[in-house]
Amino acid sequence: MECKCGRSPTGKCIGWHGLSDEDYKKKLKEYQAKNEKIIR
Repeated sequence: MECKCGRSPTGKCIGWHGLSDEDYKKKLKEYQAKNEKIIR
């Protein structure tokens, strides 16, 4: 399902629409750190 709120880094809905701004920023940093490790 497509992300309609624009928060998903994948473009697919992953349930981040319900997060507070603070929680969203935390999840995004975690996601980016995890994916950076995969790329290296």
